[in-house]
Amino acid sequence: MNQWTNFTKGFIKENPVFVLLLGMCPTLGVTSSAINGLGMGLATTFVLVMSNLVISLIKSQIPSKVRIPSFIVIIAAFVTVVELTMQAYLPSLFKSLGLFIPLIVVNCLVLGRAEAFASKNNLLSSLVDGVGMGLGFSFALTLLGAAREFFGAGKIFDIVVYPEDYGMLLFVLAPGAFIVLGYLIALINRMNKA
Repeated sequence: MNQWTNFTKGFIKENPVFVLLLGMCPTLGVTSSAINGLGMGLATTFVLVMSNLVISLIKSQIPSKVRIPSFIVIIAAFVTVVELTMQAYLPSLFKSLGLFIPLIVVNCLVLGRAEAFASKNNLLSSLVDGVGMGLGFSFALTLLGAAREFFGAGKIFDIVVYPEDYGMLLFVLAPGAFIVLGYLIALINRMNKA
């Protein structure tokens, strides 16, 4: 039951974006479409899960004075794997996400989970936490991207829902990210109080 709780808390109760307000840079920067949100979310999930696993395995070997720099090196290694893989196999998504992929290294969600959870818990708990928080992050970015793409361009995952002429440019631009995020945070807060 405890593992299931660790897995599900990342979706609503402790969603990294809507509740904890972590990782706002990619949240607001790349979510102009559902595909971008999903791609960034899954890339971050991979890095989060893998770094949690490695940190959980070697936590007793890392001296306390170099704990954070060690975590950053581990995270950077997995970000490099994601970046090179995406560049080779998903070049259009890689180009669309651009600078935000290397910024996963300093994403406070990934580093925060490494410090607060993986460095203090066993392998299975760290794996479950990474998957839960990562999928919650992916869910939030995809939802935000889908809403912005729907209102701004009349599409969801590049599937035309209504003509683009009726879309509102505001939602594709940066202010639209803040507006949609604000409404989604309010909705999640209301759901958490119920």
